[in-house]
Amino acid sequence: MSAHEVGRVDEIPVGEGRTFAVEGRQLAVFRLRDDSVRALDAVCPHKGGPLADGLTDDCVVVCPLHGYAFDLSTGTETSGADLAVRSYPAQVTDGAIRVTL
Repeated sequence: MSAHEVGRVDEIPVGEGRTFAVEGRQLAVFRLRDDSVRALDAVCPHKGGPLADGLTDDCVVVCPLHGYAFDLSTGTETSGADLAVRSYPAQVTDGAIRVTL
């Protein structure tokens, strides 16, 4: 497992997400109200929706295409649908977002 600096936390407005490319993967990184960050695969497994564009709260992101909600900590779909995305450890250090693959 290796940590990668993907960007600066101030690039992401509070309560929103942004997509970053890391080692050939697309990651959606979300900045929560407490300034912590969460990272998931950026593409919904249902129909390829861009998860970074979804609505978030402190626990889930909702895919903007069809409304599937994914837990920001685990990547599991919260309604029980057989869908999931991978979650990644993420942290902010001196304003830099680091994601571990």
